[in-house]
Amino acid sequence: MDKLEIQGGVRLDGEVRISGAKNAALPILAAALLPHATLQIRNVPRLHDVKTMIALLDRLGAGVTVGENCQVEVDPTSTCEFTAPYELVKTMRASILVLGPLLARHGRADVSLPGGCAIGARPVNLHVDGLRALGADIEIEGGYIRARADRLRGARIVLDTVTVTGTENLMMAACLADGRTVIENAAREPEVVDLAGFLTAMGARIAGAGTDTLVIEGVERLHGCDYEVLPDRIEAGTYLVAGAITGGRVRARNARPQHLDAVLAKLRDAGATVTVGKDWIEVNMNGRRPMAVDIRTAPHPGFPTDMQAQFAALDAVAEGVGTVVETIFENRYMHMLELRRLGADIRIEGHTAVIHGVDRLSGAPVMATDLRASASLVLAGLVAQGTTEIQRIYHIDRGYERIEEKLGQLGAHIKRVPGGSH
Repeated sequence: MDKLEIQGGVRLDGEVRISGAKNAALPILAAALLPHATLQIRNVPRLHDVKTMIALLDRLGAGVTVGENCQVEVDPTSTCEFTAPYELVKTMRASILVLGPLLARHGRADVSLPGGCAIGARPVNLHVDGLRALGADIEIEGGYIRARADRLRGARIVLDTVTVTGTENLMMAACLADGRTVIENAAREPEVVDLAGFLTAMGARIAGAGTDTLVIEGVERLHGCDYEVLPDRIEAGTYLVAGAITGGRVRARNARPQHLDAVLAKLRDAGATVTVGKDWIEVNMNGRRPMAVDIRTAPHPGFPTDMQAQFAALDAVAEGVGTVVETIFENRYMHMLELRRLGADIRIEGHTAVIHGVDRLSGAPVMATDLRASASLVLAGLVAQGTTEIQRIYHIDRGYERIEEKLGQLGAHIKRVPGGSH
């Protein structure tokens, strides 16, 4: 397995182009199973998770053509299999997103219970309960969710907790249901709004995207469309923190500032000068050391859990003491132990991490445990003295497109080398 080697101590300076959003591309690809026609999806990031979703669509019989320039064409009319097998689902939890579309379009779906990240329980019961409310017969047996329905019927669904993939699955299923569906306590993330935009472009009737109440009027069928995936706000946030942690200046192009309000507020708190345009964001530390910031994760529009690890790295070298409170996933502090190997002063008390900023981190071998944890280790490596070697970087490749090339454009001394353990 490859690993990343980083020679720390370089102040980043430059601009980087942000790729399409992984967390929007995956549900949009799943939703491509719904229409009765071919469609085009543009700005699809080249990531391992996206390849897995394309392999799953292919396995289901859909025709998928991956073109140049991040374009994917999907012809769902040849779909003839309705099982998402364990060997694909176990590597990526987002595979469960084919459950709603298969059930709504074909009346049946057998989807393996998901594997995926090591960041705690993400129950599928909200998906199952919601689909049952729409009239599906569902059994869970042999490690599979087995769902059947002649035609789904509109219903009022109140989600117990805010769930992004649950909201997406139920919204996709409701598009072809008979009558009106109301989803309350729905997720408000930009990626949910993007999926609603894609469904609407295919003829779905959805109101309330971006609020906590979705109203979906079911239609008989959906048609093809040409749609562009929104930029990845988490990738943008990660590179902006890379600029801040190194005392440098980074401009993220093809980014939407309105999707990063909570993150940009914290970067300002850390002492960065933040400027924005219609489709770009720039962070400039003017050579200064960042100030410690307090983070508390929350569903959108609160501070995103997917940016928690990156700010933990920033706090590790900041002036002062910062606290990080994780409210979304119970097992999302594994990167803290690896940051300690680089010399970070971190104390964990339940769901709170107290981070005393140190003057310097020292390079060491570390191991990525999940996608965003690996991003925090890369950021820490950028400021650590000496060489930091990050193993198990297949986690990084699930969510960051060519991270070593993009950081290299900003001046980082980073390279991918063969070796390391899987």
